[in-house]
Amino acid sequence: MPQTEILKTDCSKCAALCCLALAFDKGHDFAFDKNPGEPCRNLSGHSCSIHDRLTQAGFSGCVAYDCLGAGNRVVQEVFAGRSWQKHPRLTRPMIEAFSGMREVHKRIDLLRAAGTFPLAPHDDQIRRKFLALLEGQRWSGPDLNDFDVGLALEIDIFLHGIREYFPEDVADEF
Repeated sequence: MPQTEILKTDCSKCAALCCLALAFDKGHDFAFDKNPGEPCRNLSGHSCSIHDRLTQAGFSGCVAYDCLGAGNRVVQEVFAGRSWQKHPRLTRPMIEAFSGMREVHKRIDLLRAAGTFPLAPHDDQIRRKFLALLEGQRWSGPDLNDFDVGLALEIDIFLHGIREYFPEDVADEF
C-alpha cells in the first residue's frame, strides 16, 4: 500500500470493526449505549443500516469518526480479508489488532503533521525514521499488541520533546 494511502479509510475493505470494537454512551452524539466488543444494533452485515441518515437518527458521533484507515488495514493486511462475522473466533484478535492499528495510525498522522513545522535537521531525521518504520512495516497481530509497549512510547517521548517547534495551540495536542 502506498504511504499516501495508509491513512485513507475505506469501509468497503473493512469488517465494520469500529461498529464492533468501540464503545459509546447515549447522549448528544449517540442514540443509545454500546459496550466495547458488542456489535452495534444498526450493523447489517458489514454495513450500517442507517448510514444515509446517521445524523437524523442521533449518531453524529459516527459521522465524525474516522479510524484513519486502521480498520481496512487490519482486515486486509493482518487478517487477509477475513471477518469476525464469518470466523467468530477472530472477534477478539481483530478487536485487539484494530486497537493497536489505531495507535499506529495516530502516530503516523502526528509524525506527518510534525513534518509541517520547521524542525531542526536532527529532529526531522528522527521523525522521518519513525515514520518510515511505521509506514513500511507489514503488521501482524503480535506486532500490534507489542507496539504500545515499546515503539509507541519512544515516539510519544520524541513528539513531546519537539513540542517547542509548534505554535502554542498545536503543542497542546502533542
